[in-house]
Amino acid sequence: MFEAAELSRTLDKKLYKTELEGLRAELLSLQQELLQCDFSVLLLISGVDGAGKGEMVNLLHEWMDPRHLETSAFDEPTDEEKERPHFWRYWRALPAKGKIGIHFSSWYSDAISDHVAERSSVAEHEAYLNRVNILEKMLVDDGTLIIKVWLHLGKAQYKERIKGLAANPQTAWRVTQKNLDNIKVYDRFRDVAEATLQMTSTGQAPWMIIEGLDPAYRSLTVGRLLRDMIRRRIDTDPKFLVSPSVDWSQQCRDHTTLLDFVDLSKHLKKKEYKQQLAEYQAKLNELARRAHKKKISTVMALEGWDAAGKGGMIRRMIAALDARHYRVIPIAAPTDEENARHYLWRFWRHLQRAGHMTIFDRTWYGRVLVERVEGYAREDEWIRAYQEINEFEEELTEHGILLLKYWIHIDQDEQLARFKAREQISYKQHKITEEDYRNRERWGDYAWAVSDMIERTSTQRAPWFIIEGNDKRYARVQALKLLCERLEQMLG
Repeated sequence: MFEAAELSRTLDKKLYKTELEGLRAELLSLQQELLQCDFSVLLLISGVDGAGKGEMVNLLHEWMDPRHLETSAFDEPTDEEKERPHFWRYWRALPAKGKIGIHFSSWYSDAISDHVAERSSVAEHEAYLNRVNILEKMLVDDGTLIIKVWLHLGKAQYKERIKGLAANPQTAWRVTQKNLDNIKVYDRFRDVAEATLQMTSTGQAPWMIIEGLDPAYRSLTVGRLLRDMIRRRIDTDPKFLVSPSVDWSQQCRDHTTLLDFVDLSKHLKKKEYKQQLAEYQAKLNELARRAHKKKISTVMALEGWDAAGKGGMIRRMIAALDARHYRVIPIAAPTDEENARHYLWRFWRHLQRAGHMTIFDRTWYGRVLVERVEGYAREDEWIRAYQEINEFEEELTEHGILLLKYWIHIDQDEQLARFKAREQISYKQHKITEEDYRNRERWGDYAWAVSDMIERTSTQRAPWFIIEGNDKRYARVQALKLLCERLEQMLG
């Protein structure tokens, strides 16, 4: 979930200064408008120590009118707070209508810290987060706009930031022994935080994960987010109000996405390809037979650009399998029967018996890809779908199913070349349509949707694997290799 916030993004200082003046003016103007509105704004700022949470709060007070900001910082509960229900102190600090409340170390901080330190069990932690979801729904239903920001640092970035602060006499006071100790438990912290955000990122109150390494990038992104979400909420007719949101891609001017960091130069020579293909197909045959005997099921979810090579990849996989023990499910536009039910219904119905493999050629991720980009799903529907999909996949994996998710990535030049080739081959002409060319015109929109999809649904139980697909040979072997590796892990 945090991969897209560990790319070391930076923002040009000149661009930052140029845009900041206008952004501050917009925020101040919005504050004045908000004073006349019948709702409040609650900004929750959480994240990794050293990612800039304190600096961000201070900046917002500098940029905006502090008379209309109500900031509350929550540390260890006082004796008075301990004598009351846990959420009492948070209720008491809620902002009035027309105001912006900033909760620094909100109701998430203690829950994450306690679980990292094993002061709470998994059941206790999940029960607490269910209570948080209920609380946030109550606030949103009452009209509160909740904006949840997670400022993130990767492990190496975090270690460098804390040690750098400690080494500087002017900032050493900011580093506690707890900060230093947290370096040792970073991996567990990251796992707990990821699970926490997945469980509490809802359509009504989604988490926005922002990279905290570069102060300029971090500050401008948070400022834009606050501006856009408040503007959107003010401009929305209450009669039609659904979950307030914003452009989730959080585009900066460099227009980079997670996909821009994929190395598409990887390739295999024909001789190597034939050798490795035969090797991994033989291995897959053996592992699939063992899995069938142990009643371990596999669900494969294949997504990718048009002409990315999903069909060829599937054919190389099933060549190694017993036809009695797998099914390939091609997913197209939903039928009338499927449209009459929840969008996940048609995927549930295709799951195979224990020990079988189900291969989906396109998947439930259509809700957050084509339906999002083309407007077939309302914004509140596709935003809500991230959590619904995570829950769906968690049910599969908790049942003991091996779930593999592939995004097959190619660049635009390679896609166009494959389109042209299909037009010249009689038995492939049915694969190319006008819609394929039309979709190319929205490549950028789809790229952002894919980046958001991977960021928000790549979990420990069901991680996304990005397959470098410009070279079909490499992509096919890589897909087989990953499948074999994951099956071996499941079989122990």
